[in-house]
Amino acid sequence: MEPIVLASGSPRRQEILKKMGIPFTVMPDNSPEEFEPELSFTEQIEKFAIKKVKNIIKATSDVNVPWILGADTMILYNNKLYGKPATREEAKEMISGFSGNTHTVITAIALWSSKNHELTTSIRENQVTFDALSQDEIEAYLDIGEWQGAAGGYRIQGEASKFIKEIKGSYTSIMGLSIRDIYVMLKEQGYLFN
Repeated sequence: MEPIVLASGSPRRQEILKKMGIPFTVMPDNSPEEFEPELSFTEQIEKFAIKKVKNIIKATSDVNVPWILGADTMILYNNKLYGKPATREEAKEMISGFSGNTHTVITAIALWSSKNHELTTSIRENQVTFDALSQDEIEAYLDIGEWQGAAGGYRIQGEASKFIKEIKGSYTSIMGLSIRDIYVMLKEQGYLFN
């Protein structure tokens, strides 16, 4: 199988590609995400995933890189997008808001094929419902530090899973990269899985 350049430093995305048996190298794009108010929420997240891929295309222009994969995950709740909290207080505000409520986890994937000279995208929206949490539960969760570097301040595959009452959609998409979506995108672009 041909190696893929993953334009993300996310351990969760790396774990998903390993599970799929896809060889990859990590080349994270850490450029700032600038919101454009004229875009819809899904268009905004798709733009971030595309930007990651385009930045890696530029950075590797003198090397033949057959595949570049970028992704971005954000949470939509009460008509507002939530990324990774910068502080414990931000994480507390997010988790407190999600407590007893349902929010949407949106993951956009962008895939560049140098063979086809084509950039394709996929967007998946998933619903996550939290139990009602006490302040003690929220503080104990924040104490373990899992909120750091996680969209919405939690990781569905970590300690936060005990708070999740229901999910509708793709578990791996909520983690940051839908196995189904990436498989279909690669297959459609002629990626050889053997």
